[in-house]
Amino acid sequence: MPHRKKLRRFHEHGHFHELTFSCYRRMHLLTNDTWRYELCRQIDLACTKFDFNLHAFVFMSNHVHLLVYPNQKLPNIGQFLASLKQPFSKYVKQMLVDNNSPLLEKLTVKERPGKYCFRFWQEGGGYDRNLYESTAVEASITYIHMNPVKKDLCLKTTDWKWSSARFYELGEIDKDLPTITSLPFELFD
Repeated sequence: MPHRKKLRRFHEHGHFHELTFSCYRRMHLLTNDTWRYELCRQIDLACTKFDFNLHAFVFMSNHVHLLVYPNQKLPNIGQFLASLKQPFSKYVKQMLVDNNSPLLEKLTVKERPGKYCFRFWQEGGGYDRNLYESTAVEASITYIHMNPVKKDLCLKTTDWKWSSARFYELGEIDKDLPTITSLPFELFD
C-alpha cells in the first residue's frame, strides 16, 4: 500500500493562514464563470459557518489561494476547506451530469476495485502556511494578487476579476466575489 503524506496543520491564536489548493491533476478547470461564482458563494458560506475572515484570494485556472483569519481559538482548517470544496465539487458534478459532459468521465477516478469517485480537487490538504507578522501578511497578499500577472492573464492585478486586488487597490467591493474583510489595524501598529 503506498504511503500517503498527512498534512500537519497547526494554529496559534492570532495567526493568518495562506491556503492553496489545486484542481485535480492541476487541470485547468476553473475557467467557467458560473463555477467561479459558485466557488465564491461556497467560500462565503464556509467563512460564515466557521467564523473565518477572508482577507485575500485569487482564482487561477488550476488552483486557488486564500488568506484567511480564524476568529476562534481552536479552528479546524481541514473542516473549513472541506465545507467549501465538497459542496462546490458536488455542484460541478451535477452540472456535468446535467449537460452530459465528457469531462465527467475524466474527473471520475477509480479509488479501488468497484469504487469510483468524482474529483474536482487534487487529493490531500493542499498547502497551509501560518503567518503572524505584518510583513509576511502583506507579502502574501502581494503574492496572491500577482499570480494572474505572472501567468500573463492580465497586465495589472486590478484587471483580474477573480481576485481581491481591486478591493485593496481601488476600494472596490464586487458583490459577485467573496466577502473580503479589511486587515485589522492593530496588526500594523
